[in-house]
Amino acid sequence: MIEGFTYYPEFLDRQAQVAILQRLDEALLKAPLFTPLMPRTGRPFTVRMTSLGELGWVSDQKGYRYQPLHPETGKPWPPIPKEILEIWRAVSGYPHDPEACLLNYYRQGAKMGLHRDEDEEEFAAPVVSISLGDTAVFRLGGLERSGKTATMKLSSGDVAVLGGLSRLRYHGIDRISTGTSTLLSEGGRINITLRRVKRPI
Repeated sequence: MIEGFTYYPEFLDRQAQVAILQRLDEALLKAPLFTPLMPRTGRPFTVRMTSLGELGWVSDQKGYRYQPLHPETGKPWPPIPKEILEIWRAVSGYPHDPEACLLNYYRQGAKMGLHRDEDEEEFAAPVVSISLGDTAVFRLGGLERSGKTATMKLSSGDVAVLGGLSRLRYHGIDRISTGTSTLLSEGGRINITLRRVKRPI
């Protein structure tokens, strides 16, 4: 049991997953996936990403940040679909809606190194993660990068919440288990991460 970390296996049934995927397909027409770059090295991520909501998270040689416009189209991010907002409202325990909905798309071989979400102002709000598609091996560490870690599998329809004392824990994705889901026609995994960026006024 890890304080502040809550895992909801099979939170979304197949019908709910398909409904969300349809909304994401619509959103991607307005905010296509792009490949972010590491700030110092300019090295490309192995995942592609985009965002929905008032603010989107981007990474390039200028650094990590939230911004209101897509870095390639220059247009505002599409709104967060109600089906996704309903998940936040059900599991977050936080009275305000998220401002950022980050989509990470993992193909075979893609991964995400240990990191923690600390570019936000409001740490009282949790980070809510929704998994769609192939199963991922998720690694959860401590408050220091060198702390002990443990792994678990996140399957399609699973929801995980990092809140409270776990809000700033290091975490990452070791690998994707290809072919473990038929949800995405081209395979792979979509991770939806909901975040509150600014403190409520």
